[in-house]
Amino acid sequence: MTDININFFKNRRLNLAKDMEDNSVLLLNSSSTILRNNDTTFPFRQDSNFYYLTGFEEPDSIMLLMSSGESILFCREKNPDLEKWDGFMFGLEGAKQEFHFDKTFDIKLADELIPTLIQGLSNLYSLIGKDTLFDNKLISWMSKANSMERHQENINLKDFSNTLGMKRLIKSNEEIELMRKSCEIAANAHINVMKNAKSGMTEFDLESMYLNEFKKGGSRFPSYNPIVAGGKNACVLHYIDNNKTINDGDMVLVDAGCEYGLYASDITRTFPINGKYSFEQREIYNIVLEAHNKACQAIKVGASCLEPQIESETSLSQGLKDIGLLHGSLDEILEKKLFREFYYHKIGHWLGLDVHDDCPYSINGEDIKFQENMVMTIEPGIYINDSADVDERWKGIGIRLENDILATKLGYENLTKTVPSEPDAIEALMKS
Repeated sequence: MTDININFFKNRRLNLAKDMEDNSVLLLNSSSTILRNNDTTFPFRQDSNFYYLTGFEEPDSIMLLMSSGESILFCREKNPDLEKWDGFMFGLEGAKQEFHFDKTFDIKLADELIPTLIQGLSNLYSLIGKDTLFDNKLISWMSKANSMERHQENINLKDFSNTLGMKRLIKSNEEIELMRKSCEIAANAHINVMKNAKSGMTEFDLESMYLNEFKKGGSRFPSYNPIVAGGKNACVLHYIDNNKTINDGDMVLVDAGCEYGLYASDITRTFPINGKYSFEQREIYNIVLEAHNKACQAIKVGASCLEPQIESETSLSQGLKDIGLLHGSLDEILEKKLFREFYYHKIGHWLGLDVHDDCPYSINGEDIKFQENMVMTIEPGIYINDSADVDERWKGIGIRLENDILATKLGYENLTKTVPSEPDAIEALMKS
C-alpha cells in the first residue's frame, strides 16, 4: 500500500474529471507482469499514470473515469489458489472498498462490457502511443460501441497525455514529502559509498554498495539501472556494464537514485577514486560545477523550463573556451553549437513517479513555465572522448554533476544538497 492516503487518489480523479469535456471518459491501463526467462518474471512495477489516479498496485487492470466523476475499475477476481503462489489480491469488492471506486468488474469481462459502458459518449480520452496493444483495444471497443446504435454520433478518440502530464508536473505536498525521503536515502548512499571507495575496487563493487545502501535506507529498488563508470567509461552516457577495475588516478562517475513510495530520486557525482582530483580533473570539474549553479539559478517561477539549458550551454562554452578546448568567440561557439563535442545531452528532466517524469516541456510550441512544486534534475556534464582533437592530458575525462531541484516561490531548493558538490568538500568527505 502507498504512503499517500487513499482518499487522495479519489480526489485526484474527481479533480481531473473537471478537465474533461462533458459526456466523455478517460481509459487507462495498468502494467502487466513481464516474463524474464522461462517461467519467471521481472519484479512488478505499476504504470505511473495508472498509479497516479488509482493508487492500485496490481497488474492486469483498467480504469474508466467518467466526466461526471464516476470511476470504474476492471481488475482480477480474488483467487485464493493463486494467492497461495503470488500473494494477496484485493479482488473486486476489496478494490472497490479500499480504493473508493464506484464500480468494479472482472478484467475478463472488459471486452464485453467496455463497449457498452462507453456507448453514446462523445469523447474517449487515453494516452495515445504509450501502449500499442492497448491503443488497438481502444479502437476495437470504440468500433463496437459505435455499431450498437445506427443513429448515434461516433466517439472521438483524443490524446490526454498533455493534460495528465501537466497535472503530474506540479507535485502535491504529499508527493514532495515522498520525494524528500527518496532523495534523502539516495544522498546518504552517495555519501557512505564515497567515504568507503578505494583504488582497485571494481565498478561492480561500488554498484553493490549503492544498492545495499538504498535497501538499508528503506528503498527496495533503484529508480533506474545505476551507472558506475570509472576512467574513460564516464564518457559513455548510458554506461551500465559496471564491471571494470577503477585504477588509482581514475575518477568514477556514479549516476544512481532510488524509489520510495514509487517516487524517484536521481543523483550523479564524479569523484576521484583515490580521494584527490588531478589538476586537469579539477579544472573540468569546476567548469561543470559553475554551469550547474548557473542552471539552478535559472529555475524561477514564471521562467521558461528551457532557461537552465541555455544557461548551462553558455557557462560550459565559456569555461571550455577559457582552458583552450573550444576556440572562437563565445557567440560563434553557441551559434554553431561547438560545445556539443563535449556536452551532448540536455541539462535535465522532470522528476517524480518516473525518473524521467512523463510530463511535457512545451505545448503547442510554447515552453512550459516553472511553477511552484515542479521538480527538475540539473545535470550538466563534460565528456572528452579519446577521439577529441585536444591535448592528451584532457582525454578520458568525463564529469557530470546532478541534483534534484524543487521550484519554490522564492526560487529553488536543492533536495539532494547533503551530498557535497564542491571538489574540496568531496575530497574532505573521502578522507573522513
